[in-house]
Amino acid sequence: MGKKSKELSALEVNRLTKAGLYFVGGVAGLALQVSGTGARSWILRKVIAGKRRDMGLGGFPDVTLAGAREKARHIREQVDQGLDPIEDRRAKRSALAAERAKAMTFSQCVTAYLDAHSDSWKNAKHRQQWANTLDTYASSIIGTLNVASVDTGLVLKVLEPIWKTKTETASRLRGRIENVLSWATVRGYRQGENPARWKGHLDTLLAQPSKIQKVAHHTALPYGEVGSFMAELAKMEGISARALEFTILCAARSGEVRGATWAEIDLQAGVWIIPGDRMKAGKEHRVPLSNKALNILKALPRGADTDLVFPGMKNALSDMSLIAVLKRMGRGDLTVHGYRSSFRDWAAEQTAYPSEVVEMALAHTIGNKVEAAYRRGDLFDKRRKLMDDWAKHCGTATLRRPG
Repeated sequence: MGKKSKELSALEVNRLTKAGLYFVGGVAGLALQVSGTGARSWILRKVIAGKRRDMGLGGFPDVTLAGAREKARHIREQVDQGLDPIEDRRAKRSALAAERAKAMTFSQCVTAYLDAHSDSWKNAKHRQQWANTLDTYASSIIGTLNVASVDTGLVLKVLEPIWKTKTETASRLRGRIENVLSWATVRGYRQGENPARWKGHLDTLLAQPSKIQKVAHHTALPYGEVGSFMAELAKMEGISARALEFTILCAARSGEVRGATWAEIDLQAGVWIIPGDRMKAGKEHRVPLSNKALNILKALPRGADTDLVFPGMKNALSDMSLIAVLKRMGRGDLTVHGYRSSFRDWAAEQTAYPSEVVEMALAHTIGNKVEAAYRRGDLFDKRRKLMDDWAKHCGTATLRRPG
C-alpha cells in the first residue's frame, strides 16, 4: 500500500509555486501540478484497468483545494464502481463535437471547404470569386440552414431564378454547391445523395445549359457586353443619354440619378452624397465617382434656372426618357435597372471584392456590423476602388456634350 500523503491546507497549497508535482492529501492521488511558466492545475492520478491514468480537474485557483478534493472523491467512487471516467469524458466530448457538427450551416461549410482547399486556389482572387458566387446567389436561401437539411427543393430554389437568364453563372453555381455538399458528406455533416449533382438528378429537372436559348426579352445585359454597349451609348446625343451613362457607371437607381442636384455633388472630392429622403432605404448614401463619371459631370452645362444635374424640358427627366435611349439604340429589350444586375454579376464573377462591399455599392441594406464599418469610412474607400474597376470594365467612351 502506498504511502499516504500529508493533507495540506489551502494556505500551504497556495505557497506551492516551484515547478513540480505536489500530492496534497485528503484524497489519494490528488496533486497540484506547477508548470515551468508558473501555471498551476489539479490532476488526479489513479490506476484504472491496470494502467496509471492522470485526469485533469481544472486550474488553480479557479478550482479551489476543497473543490478539487470533491471532484477527486467523485471520480474515485466511479472507479470503485468499475467505471472509467476518462473514457466517459472523451465519449461526452465526442458526442458534443458530433452534435455541433450536426448543426453546421451551409455557409460554415463553404468557409471550411475554402480553407481545406487553400493550396488549390490559383490566387486569393480566385478563392474570393468562388466564394462570391455562393454568397451572392445561395447564402440568402440556404446559408444559415443546417447543411444536413439542404435538399433538392432548396437547391432548385437557388438555381431556378437564374437558370435561364444567367445560365453560365447558374451552372457554375450548381457545381460549387455540389462540391461543398460533397465535402460536408465526407466530413460526416450530412448523409445521403448529393442534391446538387447533375447527372441522373438535376439533369431531369433543369434544361441542359447548352440547349437554353437566350430569352428574347431579357432585362439585364451580360456584363461581358457592357463595354461595347457603353461605347455605343457614348455616341448618343442628349442629356438622357448622359444620364443613362452616369447611371450605369455609378450602378445607381434611375430615380436617384434623375433627381440628382449639383448641391449633392462634390467634384473635387469625387463623391455624390444622396440624402436619405431620396434613398429607398431612407439613409444617406455616398457614391464614389470614378474619373469617367466625373468627366460626364464636368462636360454638362449648368442651368441658371435649375439645380438638377440632368434636367428635362420642364422638370426632372422621367424614367421613360432613359428607356427611350435604349429603344433608340435598338435595345428596347433591356431595362435601366438591369444594369445594376450586370454590375452585381460582374463583381461576383470577375472580382475579389467581398459581397458586403458590392451590396453597399448598390445601396442595399446589410448587417449592422458592416454599416458601422461604412460609417467609419473604410468601406467607402473599398467601394471607390470597386467603382474605378467597374468604370474600367465599362470601357473607354468618347464623351459628348448633350445637344
